Amino acid sequence: MNEKVEIIFGLFGGLAIFIFGMNLMSECLQKAAGERMKQILGLLTRNRLLGVLAGALVTAVLQSSSATTVMAIGFVSAGLMTLPQAISIIFGANIGTTITAQIIAFKITDYIYVFIFVGFIISFVCKKERMKNIGLTLFAFGLLFLGIETMGDVMKPLASSPVFTSMIAKVADIPVLGILVGTLMTLVVQSSSATIAVLQNFASQAGADGVTSILGLAGAIPILLGDNIGTTITALLASIGQSKDAKRTALAHSLFNISGAVLFIWFVKPYAAFIQYISPSGAEVDVISRQIANAHTIFNITMTILWIPLLGFMVKMVMKLIPDGKMEEVDPATPLFLDKNVLSQPAAALKLVAKETLHCGEVARTMLQDVCRTVKSEDTQLLAKVREYGTAMESLQGEINDYLADLFSSGALTEQQATETAKLMYVLSDVERMGSLSVEMAEAVQEKLDKGYGYSKEAMHDLEESLKQIDKMYTNALNALAKGDDAALQKIIRHKDEVLDLDIKMRKSHMKRVTEGKCKKSLTAPFMRILHCIDRMGNSCVNLAEIAMNQLDFEYFIAEDGK
Repeated sequence: MNEKVEIIFGLFGGLAIFIFGMNLMSECLQKAAGERMKQILGLLTRNRLLGVLAGALVTAVLQSSSATTVMAIGFVSAGLMTLPQAISIIFGANIGTTITAQIIAFKITDYIYVFIFVGFIISFVCKKERMKNIGLTLFAFGLLFLGIETMGDVMKPLASSPVFTSMIAKVADIPVLGILVGTLMTLVVQSSSATIAVLQNFASQAGADGVTSILGLAGAIPILLGDNIGTTITALLASIGQSKDAKRTALAHSLFNISGAVLFIWFVKPYAAFIQYISPSGAEVDVISRQIANAHTIFNITMTILWIPLLGFMVKMVMKLIPDGKMEEVDPATPLFLDKNVLSQPAAALKLVAKETLHCGEVARTMLQDVCRTVKSEDTQLLAKVREYGTAMESLQGEINDYLADLFSSGALTEQQATETAKLMYVLSDVERMGSLSVEMAEAVQEKLDKGYGYSKEAMHDLEESLKQIDKMYTNALNALAKGDDAALQKIIRHKDEVLDLDIKMRKSHMKRVTEGKCKKSLTAPFMRILHCIDRMGNSCVNLAEIAMNQLDFEYFIAEDGK
């Protein structure tokens, strides 16, 4: 094979192994961390310093600042996080992403295959999911360094190429050109961690003297700054089609890294000298990988320290650049919380699903309350609205189920998460049933109007009272699910008995009215259909109460502010 072709395929092959290992390690770390990831996410809304810490920790687990940023954008778009909170997360994410470069700087070449072999044995032999994930994490860790080693081997011939060394000299002497190179590299690879790994490997290649780096730290720093700018493009792309606050969050990420590049570009040589002073001493080719990692870490820590006191100014700036527009009416068929960009982070994705489920429950509650009003007012416009909401709710239900299917098929869920998610689907089923029964009730009222059914005043009063009881039961059921309200659960059971007693009373009263000639015999079938709907609604409310009482705790998914 031609040497140039061999270098190209070796470089991209090594990069592919590195990215695969990094993604696999991220996925397995998430599964191994399990509930700890959820606890870290629970820190997000407390204050700006905890937000920075949480952003750093989550990014250290995910091994990707882009993933953390996309997750923050999803939370802001869903209304689960304020803009200042999301920006503090992004500050922390920029610190957390430097962990990858620090790990890469360790020289563990002699132990690569040990990690791969031990990781494979643990994942192959162990039956427990947690141990399997730990084994796969070690396996992925070995693959990550195998990719780095492969890239390093194929790049060695480049160090002796006069044409290539001449090109590198231009980049090293012109910092702005280095920033452009770093930005383009990350735009192509879509991972700053991967491009920084390539940079560390390349800078570790010796020049003509066999001692100094082909690039040098002063030449590597501008490329590093460009890598940081390039990674913000992922966040900007993720914000397309999202809320204005989501776009502002992505813009804040870009401003953070661009402002850092603009500031540090004037002090490249003094900064390089400072990094060399605090880093381990030795031959440049042996220590430059650690120097680049340190430069990356200190850059992001410094920019975070500078921006934390100016968080309010950052918020005002992005709001000025992306101002609020006119408020638009929310379509009940449109999901408020679901974000497919967050699917790869199950702890975050499940939080969005739980919120969307409660939103779906509120849509059904609106339909039920409208039905209650139409029984008395016989408002045809309100009846049409109930039917319209019924169609919207079917669409919303489909969106949630599709999102859950994507989440299951991703393979990112732990066993516990999969079990709890299956229970969540039971809730969705009963919520959907409440919506469809509300539509049936609306159609029954419409049929009464169309065919001129003459129900007695007593019958209509009984219907109103029954629906009011159902509304109370359903409201209590939603409160019990969302807040774990035990008192609400007891009320549901009590109301169920009242609805049952009222149902029996209504059936007897109707038959008595038919016997006395107050109601037509022909009205029995449609009236009984209405009573059957009410009975099924009561059963669905009790089902929701039982799920809340015995099986499902929404607080498993939703970490409340300050908890």
